[in-house]
Amino acid sequence: MPPSKPCTHKDGLQVDVSDHAAEAKFARPPFVNRKAAATPSGRIGQFRGTAATREDEIAFGHTFPGPLVLPDDALAIDPKDPPQSLRSWMREKLRNPFTHERKTIYVASVPAIPTSLSFMKTWAVPAEISTAARAVESPKEKDILAYLAAFYHPLAVKPYPGTVAFTPWTDGTAGTAPDVVGLQVGEEGVTGVRTRACPDGAFKRQLNLNDVLDAALEALPDDAYSLVMMTEQDLYEDEEDDFCCGRAYGSSRIAVVSAARYHPGLDEGVVDREHMWPASHCVSYATEVCGEEMWANGAPWRGVPLAFRRKQAKGFGETPLGAAVRAAVAAPAPEEDLGGLWFSRVARTVAHELGHCLCLGHCSYYACVMQSTAGMAEDVRQPPYLCPVCVTKVSMALMEVTPGVEEKEFQVQRYKALQAFCEGWMGVGMFAGYHAWLGKLVQALDESGLPVSSTPFYRPAQKIVYAKR
Repeated sequence: MPPSKPCTHKDGLQVDVSDHAAEAKFARPPFVNRKAAATPSGRIGQFRGTAATREDEIAFGHTFPGPLVLPDDALAIDPKDPPQSLRSWMREKLRNPFTHERKTIYVASVPAIPTSLSFMKTWAVPAEISTAARAVESPKEKDILAYLAAFYHPLAVKPYPGTVAFTPWTDGTAGTAPDVVGLQVGEEGVTGVRTRACPDGAFKRQLNLNDVLDAALEALPDDAYSLVMMTEQDLYEDEEDDFCCGRAYGSSRIAVVSAARYHPGLDEGVVDREHMWPASHCVSYATEVCGEEMWANGAPWRGVPLAFRRKQAKGFGETPLGAAVRAAVAAPAPEEDLGGLWFSRVARTVAHELGHCLCLGHCSYYACVMQSTAGMAEDVRQPPYLCPVCVTKVSMALMEVTPGVEEKEFQVQRYKALQAFCEGWMGVGMFAGYHAWLGKLVQALDESGLPVSSTPFYRPAQKIVYAKR
């Protein structure tokens, strides 16, 4: 893959859905409804007397923009997928609360491979990549543990203490392409895991995701809130799938994530490295992907004059999203740390799948780490953070084991833990952008004294003057 160049577009930031959203029949909830979705009542009555204006919406969007909804994105394919409000989440009967006895997240490292199954190591390597790409270092367990400890601060995140290893299966497993391999998680029992040839040829073989989850289900420690299994091999869920990067059985508190498809060696022709998050919110990029002239019909700034839109490039650096773009663009090129690039992708997905273990549904209110994704191109465009609705759910869940802490204080502590983690990864664009975004957000929280769902955040530097409609 040729070296990537930083995004140099100057047209401003896409803070609302693209014009393709209307074509796909995706209707984003109105701003006041989105604000209400982050309240326990789900009502908008509390906003009487402080009616949200279009200016408020744009200001809020420069911290928490809308989902892009580009062609072939998950919300373009399934535009009717309903969002989950805080009230719906609170009323979810399958939700598992944290308790003082059950509040640890365990991460089971990639299963060990015995000599008798050494051929399985080749299953984790993309079939057609360069020699240099083969040498890229895969994500380390210690880094995944550290990221999750910050993301789900203050929970304990620990390596799974038992055995995690593949073993030969007794029946029909001769040769280097067995139909079933054994997987031992814990000290008792071995689960048969089906395998198959990879339909698109990206890898030699895949593992059945549901079988891996079955193995994890039998091995939950008594003090575990959840357990996430990591694999280096590609996964599939059913015969209709080409592949699946991860899945969580939320009510069962187990998840599995494969690092395979995030390998940077698979990027060519699939991933635009110049426009990974946060540069995915570049207006010129969104326009190009949609194949539409968004400026011509007023999107994404309905009612905002063209002169203001063009000035956005001068002002967005003062906002959280603008700061994230500037920091990510200034970071070293992805090719300088492909291992870090690979890890950043896996970290985001592990945090997403564990969110499902907290019973968070897929999000369509904002661009959010809990968004659904339809493929690698969309995956790398999505942010690592939780939106105002989802972060309120997580705050409420985690505050069950941190009594006496107010929501705003809790959120600031969590964001500062994430900042500290990102400081060790400033050579990776996603983490550099995340660090800058977090800094602006913490500043806004400190100045307002309010939690995320109530904070006005940063306005663009220029005064907004609306055009007549």
